[in-house]
Formats: sequence, structure tokens, C-alpha cells
Amino acid sequence: MGSRKGLIIVTLLALMPALPALAQETIKIGSSLGLTGYGSATDGHWRDGLAVAIEAVNKQGGVLGKKLELVTEDNKSTPQQAVVVYRKMMSEDKVVAFDSGCISAGNFAAASFVAKAKLPMFLCSILPRQPEEIKWAFQFLPPPKYEVDTRYQYLKDKTEIRKVGILSDPSPYSMLMRGLAEKGAEEFGIKVVASETYQQDDADFSVQIGRINAAGAEAIIMLGQGNAVVTVANNIRSLGLTRMLMLGSINELDILQAAGKVLGEQYLFPSPLIQIAADDISVITDQKARAAAEPFVKAMKDKYGRTDNAQASRAWDSIMMMAAAMKKANSTEGEAVRTAFEQLGRYDGAGASYEFTAEQHIGITANPYVIAWVKDGKLVLRK
Repeated sequence: MGSRKGLIIVTLLALMPALPALAQETIKIGSSLGLTGYGSATDGHWRDGLAVAIEAVNKQGGVLGKKLELVTEDNKSTPQQAVVVYRKMMSEDKVVAFDSGCISAGNFAAASFVAKAKLPMFLCSILPRQPEEIKWAFQFLPPPKYEVDTRYQYLKDKTEIRKVGILSDPSPYSMLMRGLAEKGAEEFGIKVVASETYQQDDADFSVQIGRINAAGAEAIIMLGQGNAVVTVANNIRSLGLTRMLMLGSINELDILQAAGKVLGEQYLFPSPLIQIAADDISVITDQKARAAAEPFVKAMKDKYGRTDNAQASRAWDSIMMMAAAMKKANSTEGEAVRTAFEQLGRYDGAGASYEFTAEQHIGITANPYVIAWVKDGKLVLRK
């Protein structure tokens, strides 16, 4: 009797229609980040900006009745590992969009299969190269030309320096800037007399700096980030090049401070105002920009204390805009979110103002950089 009853129950279960899968209780946003390796400082700040933005959105009720949930994976600053973590977040975590860090090569490596899955990618890095991949990717990094032009404009307007040498690492972003720097110098009446490269794990750059100096350069345009910047600063000092100006790339606060401690006013760099505003919010004189920046600056100070706002501010903006697009679309479905994002119009954020459209996936269309230096451990405008 017992076995017969069991058979009846199994038969009835087999005939029942399948129950729908339980909907996710949160909206999962994936982020591929170089939390170890050469990109760890940059991507660590991007992660911090994502975290405070998601907390802020959730405190305001979330999106479409659900909380946002950040899923982060360490790509170890390599494209091979980026592919692994992107696939993992898609297959296991079921993320509905990506908001990833600044490792361009890793984002490039994953872009083809993310695009095929029709998932939007909001990126700290430059865009991937293929049109179908660009269709699904949105760049929150200012165009590299702005960073190059800011340095050249300063040399033209504020100095007599007209000969420079370029020192760059092999990352896609730096190589792109190197091409822009070599081609764009003439526009400012400047000549590139030497161009040298290095690897991110090199311990000394004296040979490259010596060749740049021998070529007659009066300034080094360094295209690269991380601890290599401090090494170059130390090499310039140890070589006794007291008149050699070093113009670095955008960088993390601790790197800027360390290089500035070595070279003082010899070390200049492009910086967004929000990075300087960590110490003095009054540097943001535009009222709309300051109103957008203040909640971000407060959230970062409350959670992390004094921190670097350059990358984190644009991470904050990317989440706020993503949430706005989901609300506009009334959906988290990839194509709907992408289309709504393209239709948001001008958005004044904490890190910059953005104007994304269907044809324009590089959102920052006005140069946000100023030239800064380190004075008494703080970033200040170079006038």
C-alpha cells in the first residue's frame, strides 16, 4: 500500500507543470576589477565609488522595488583572468550589467561575449574596438586626448619648454595616449625628441631617462600609473636633472603625493577638480557641479575618511546613471537599459558632466582636467 501511494505521488508530480524559477531578490551588478597587480590602486578606488553609490541608491529605496547588489571579482590586472571572472559573474551570479574597472585589456578581452549576451558594460577604461562591442559599452573615462592636451597647453602657456620626451608603459590606454602625444605636440608648438617605453614591473628607468635627456628634452611626459611614477621621480632626482620637468598622467592620490614629495614643483600632473576637492570643495566653482559633488564627497568621507575621489567619483556617477536608466526603462533587461541610458540626456555628475547618446558612448565631452602639483602633501591648482 505504501509503495502504491508513493508511486501515485511521483506520477502526479511528473504531470504538474514546472514551477517558474524564483525571481532574484536583488539586482546584481558585476564588476571586474584589478584588485591585485598593477591596477590595484586605481580599481580599488573605483570599487569604493561603486560601493558608496549602491549604498546611497539602496537608502533611497533601490531600483524598481529591489536593492542593488554589487558582485566584485579580482581579475588580477590581467586579461586572461578578466575573461574568467566575467564568465563566472554571467553564468553563476546572473548579473544584469557590468560596471568594471580601469584594466582596458581585460575589458577588451571580455567585450565580445558580453556583447553577445546583450549586457551593458559601464567602464572606467577606454572602449573596446569592435562596433558591436562598442554598442554595449559606455566609457566614463575622459578621452585620452584631454589628458595629453592639458599638459601641452600648460607647457605652451606657462613655460618656455618646447622639447619633450615621452616615457610610456605598454597598456592599451598608455599606447593610445602615446600616439596622441606624438601626433599632437606640433599643434602646441612642441617637438617630441625622444620616445621610450618600460614594463610595469621595471625597477629602474635611468637608462630611458638618460636617453631622453641626451636627446635634448626639457620635460618628460610620463604615460603610466602606479609605483613606476615614483620610481621615475626618484631616478630624475638621483640623476641630478634639477631642471627636468616631469608631467605625469592622471593617478592615484597616494602616488601623486609620493612623487610630489620627491620632486616638489618639478612634478606636475593633470587632475580633475573633484580630486582636489577632497581637501577643498571650494575649488569647484560651478554651482551645478558642486551640488552634484557634495553628496558624493560626504559619502566617501563618512565611509572611508580622506580618500581619492578621481576614479571613485565617476564610479559613483556610473551607478547613479545606471539606476536612472533602469527606472526610465522600468526594466533591468539589457537592451532596454542600454536604450534608456542613451536617452538620459545631459547628466551633471560628481566627477564630470556626461552626454551619452546612441552614437556617442564616450560620455565626457568637455575637458575636465587642470594642472596640479603637491604642496605640503595636498593637491593644489598650478596657476
